[in-house]
Amino acid sequence: MSARLADVIGVLDEAYPPRLAQSWDSVGLVCGDPDDPVESVTVAVDATAAVVDEVPDGGLLLAHHPLLLRGVDTVAASTAKGALIHRLIRSGRSLFTAHTNADAASPGVSDALARALGLTVEAVVEPLPAVTDSDKWVIFVPPESADAVRAAVFAAGAGVIGEYSQCSWSVTGTGQFLPGDAATPAIGSVGAVERVAEDRVEFVAPARARRQVLAAMRAAHPYEEPAFDIIALTASPTDVGLGRIGTLPQPEPLRDFVSRVNAGLPKTSWGVRAAGDPDMPVSRVAVCGGAGDSLLDAVAAAGVQAYVTADLRHHPADEHRRASEVALIDVAHWASEYPWCDQAAEVLRSAFDDALPVRVCPVRTDPWNIDNIAGGPHT
Repeated sequence: MSARLADVIGVLDEAYPPRLAQSWDSVGLVCGDPDDPVESVTVAVDATAAVVDEVPDGGLLLAHHPLLLRGVDTVAASTAKGALIHRLIRSGRSLFTAHTNADAASPGVSDALARALGLTVEAVVEPLPAVTDSDKWVIFVPPESADAVRAAVFAAGAGVIGEYSQCSWSVTGTGQFLPGDAATPAIGSVGAVERVAEDRVEFVAPARARRQVLAAMRAAHPYEEPAFDIIALTASPTDVGLGRIGTLPQPEPLRDFVSRVNAGLPKTSWGVRAAGDPDMPVSRVAVCGGAGDSLLDAVAAAGVQAYVTADLRHHPADEHRRASEVALIDVAHWASEYPWCDQAAEVLRSAFDDALPVRVCPVRTDPWNIDNIAGGPHT
């Protein structure tokens, strides 16, 4: 049994929308024909030679880190990454990447990390700014002309909310105006204050359709100078973005929480290191899968006692500790993102059930492989 690659991509794009990716990132299909069948999916953090060895012929490798993140001018088989691309294509294997879009998605990489540590997620550390492309329109029109104005703006693309069209709201009130000497009023006389019944008609419309909606409204409105407002809508807060804030079932000392992190994540040469008061009670924690020192300021203001992330550098960590009491727990980059592999696998299993075998690659792709304490290589 198998599924089309295009169908798998559709599920992944819904779970990890490409629009959430950072502008510098490279996500999506790297190699493979969307019309081809996919015999299996293997999920990993990195697309390395050892990981590719684990992908059956005709299978898809879903990787978190892009293989071709930086600009390249060759994928020749004589280059390390080019050789992998050639191996994949020759065997009918495909490669798909979900990187910063998976970081920001809900649930995403940091949700998986929080779950591995036994945290209940409550909030996003740094929410992505929501994008809105809608306007709220308010038009004042004589009641007898309201239906004609509504019909005109609806035809121009206004009044759509989700799966509903021709949406509007209206109420009747009293309008007042004084026509000037050069006016040619449809109602009333020059120099005389006029009070008339008017409907206040409200609806939403795409911001990109402002010109068309305005032209349609003016053409259908009986007034020489219609009264109207266009209000750019502010987006509602989102549940997507970088990092998560979660709570423990009950408070525990920092030293115990560090042990929890060590037990909850796969072992690496990097291990787990921490900075803070070992006896400090920890109940609310921020986490960020991958390199997370860019969130240190946001974490300091988030009302948490500890922050779990990866790749913390000396100077940012030192500055943070001088200014904040939030403890730092630094883990290996690969280890912080590996829990996402199970999450992504479950997304696909839920979508395809037995029609598509999905497995998490057990190969550790953490580049650090020698433990200074043990003095030998990790296997």
